[in-house]
Amino acid sequence: MSKKKAFALRLDEDKLAAVEKWAADEFRSTNGQIEWIIDKALRAAGRNKEKDQQKPSI
Repeated sequence: MSKKKAFALRLDEDKLAAVEKWAADEFRSTNGQIEWIIDKALRAAGRNKEKDQQKPSI
């Protein structure tokens, strides 16, 4: 598992409320939902090199 680094994130109240509701709808924490959104965006943009290079073990 990769190491995680904490940092402050400032969001507009309405955006945060929308992310919190989305997270609750999918049974995730708000932090987990934000990580999922970022991971999905990185994969879509072809910028998640670390995960792209990992191959399943046999």
